[in-house]
Amino acid sequence: MKTENLTLTHEWDKVFPKSDKVEHAKVTFTNRYGITLAADLYKPKDITCGLLPAVAVSGPFGAVKEQSSGLYAQQLAERGFLTIAFDPSYTGESGGNPRYVASPDINTEDFSAAVDYLLNRNDVDSARVGVLGICGWGGIAIQAAINDTRIKATVASTMYDMTRVNSNGYFDSENSPAQRNAKRSAMCAQRTEDYRAGAYRRAGGVPDVLPVDAPQFLKDYHAYYKTQRGYHSRSLNSNGGWNFTSNLPFMNFKFFEYAGELERAVLIVHGDNAHSYYFGKDTFGLLSGNNKQLLTVKGANHTDLYDRLDVIPFDEIAAFYMEYLK
Repeated sequence: MKTENLTLTHEWDKVFPKSDKVEHAKVTFTNRYGITLAADLYKPKDITCGLLPAVAVSGPFGAVKEQSSGLYAQQLAERGFLTIAFDPSYTGESGGNPRYVASPDINTEDFSAAVDYLLNRNDVDSARVGVLGICGWGGIAIQAAINDTRIKATVASTMYDMTRVNSNGYFDSENSPAQRNAKRSAMCAQRTEDYRAGAYRRAGGVPDVLPVDAPQFLKDYHAYYKTQRGYHSRSLNSNGGWNFTSNLPFMNFKFFEYAGELERAVLIVHGDNAHSYYFGKDTFGLLSGNNKQLLTVKGANHTDLYDRLDVIPFDEIAAFYMEYLK
């Protein structure tokens, strides 16, 4: 396998403080499309022998590993797990060109590539590997687990179904052939312009200045991505956003078609005050078996589960992994 030469930042540049309870290192691995992914590895300091359970973490959609996914990975490492928080293909410090492209297939593969890496470490128990996805990556984590039988337990936190929201709009408000075809036409026209220009138009991340009629969830995104709380220079949502045409393949793709066949454990964590709560509830309804759980965090909005240590149920998440990673 050929690997790309990545430029990695080795100083601590996360939006959260470094824990003195874990070891931290940069690592890389390659997915089956030949894209080299960059990750932060977190390992508990107080465990000196034996094989560790491991969890691969990514998300939110449009974020980087220096934001929420790194916080989740570090918190789980404090609780005894070896973890990696990785940047998806085409984003952050990971490789792949063109930049800022999302793909329902490649991004699902990114989780399986992270599992490839973890299973080949000599300090990981190969029978105890899980994944965790945040926001849009929550849905992608579940989709990966449906197809990848090596994933023994999956957590989706404040999840989106990116195929549903792109096809149907928020709250299914654009769920008609005419509305979908209008969006397809706009993105296909942009493809022509991008090719002519030799560059890809960006869709724009969270706006610098909120419109007066901004919905509450956009205000919540702004409070995270555009303030000292969560801003990062490599984050798409904090800056120029995805390529405008990135949503197009999600409209022609459907997650969870075989969700009822997923035999391994899943925990969906969602705030009941989140605009995205319906994604978590509806996806949970597609799952089967007594090893599936929906944990509702009372009063939490979507971005509360990005970084609020007083809200995110890390102990419950760790207990879920301890129960099912065996």
